[in-house]
Amino acid sequence: NVGRTSRHHTFFEMLGNFSFGDYFKQDACRFGWEFLTDVLGFDRSRLWVSVFRGDDNAPRDEEAVRIWTQQLGVPAERVLEGSAADNFWSMGDTGPCGPCSEIMYDRGERFGEAKLENGERFFEVWNLVFMQYMVEEAGGPMKKLPAPCIDTGAGLERIVSVLQNVESNYDIDLFAPLVSLAGTIAKKKYGSDAEDDVSMRVIADHARMAAHLISEGIFPEKTGREYVLRRVMRRAIRHGHRLGIEDLFLHRVAMAVVDGMGSAYPELVERRELIEKVCAQEEERFRLTLTRGLSLLAENSDWHQGPAGKRILPGNIAFELSATYGFPLDLVEVIGAEDGFTVDYDGYESAKDSHKLRSGAGRIGEEAAAPGYRDILEARGKTEFTGYDRLTDDAVVLGIVVDGASVQSLSAGQEGDIVLSRTPFYGESGGQVGDTGRLTAAGAEATVTDVTRPLPGLFAHRVRVAGGTFRAGDPITATVDGDRRKDI
Repeated sequence: NVGRTSRHHTFFEMLGNFSFGDYFKQDACRFGWEFLTDVLGFDRSRLWVSVFRGDDNAPRDEEAVRIWTQQLGVPAERVLEGSAADNFWSMGDTGPCGPCSEIMYDRGERFGEAKLENGERFFEVWNLVFMQYMVEEAGGPMKKLPAPCIDTGAGLERIVSVLQNVESNYDIDLFAPLVSLAGTIAKKKYGSDAEDDVSMRVIADHARMAAHLISEGIFPEKTGREYVLRRVMRRAIRHGHRLGIEDLFLHRVAMAVVDGMGSAYPELVERRELIEKVCAQEEERFRLTLTRGLSLLAENSDWHQGPAGKRILPGNIAFELSATYGFPLDLVEVIGAEDGFTVDYDGYESAKDSHKLRSGAGRIGEEAAAPGYRDILEARGKTEFTGYDRLTDDAVVLGIVVDGASVQSLSAGQEGDIVLSRTPFYGESGGQVGDTGRLTAAGAEATVTDVTRPLPGLFAHRVRVAGGTFRAGDPITATVDGDRRKDI
């Protein structure tokens, strides 16, 4: 939805406050209402509220209804009642929980019917969670908390959009310069084409997210939260490609984020060069992947026929694009929506399951090691660890593993695992994370992003090759990031 609606974001600034066993529902409603209307000057006639309507598990929030209508003067017809999905919060299967009440801004009848689920007409600017119950066992009864609590949340961008009287969060002064810059780079005018506007908004939002995550020490990778960052960055890059931007651009927009938000977030300024470098490197790598993936899709002649003659991309091809070429399924889906095809998801999952069986994923301990590591261990022996005494050492490349298989070389822009004859890098184990640093050889350099031990005595250095080519048998120099080692 990011870029297609006026208020969805991957990164936004959440305002809020808590009360633990101090003021509760009456004061929380009053404080929120007074802040929005008296301090910020919101038009009272534009404000609606939502309350929990009750269900089999918890009663209707009668107290909140009385506070809004009788004490704060909100007309009864502007009180909307929501289900548990919208108006009840819980920490999980157990723990504190309670009804929610929202203050919403009404954009007017031209945006449709006055109902809670109409997110284009009503958007939440203030959310109050009334933690008044406790569930001690999953599926058990709710008991009253002896000291009820308040959790307030409010989106800065949404509040600013009301104060600045604009239609969209992307029109506020926090966002508009980024959207404008995306348009300048693309040589297109924002507001002249709906699909181009979506792309510019995506770039603006995703550049903010990327800059902040990188400043917090998260880098684009293949798994976990790092993969979330990679997907978001690659979606932005793809939209730049769609706009016809030929040069690297994401780092330029990220630098505008640093300039605009650096006074409030000093870590952006401190890591400015790192943010710029990571954005540029990721875009450079992905542009090669994007070009190759689009070419493979254009050249593909193996299609299934769906209802009404709609093309369906076979699942094994979709998986190959992801596993072999780094072209993720969600990107294939986006392109399919534009080009008129869908994906055979059952076939995709089947191909993925087959790949897991071949690579050893899902097995435990030593059995989980991919065949490539076993080949290296059997043919060339173990890695000698020297990291207790030194942070740099010379070694020989015992082997290289990509997607579980042993390969002979790894070149600029590629990622994989390099196994060495000896290493000063600590491999993740016993609760301690692996070291990071760099590997250098004649004409080649790689960044080590992690080190693991896939088999006893074998150290796998996860690398991104910055330049040149690493080959099995090459002499190399391994250097640990000493400051990070000390911090660990």
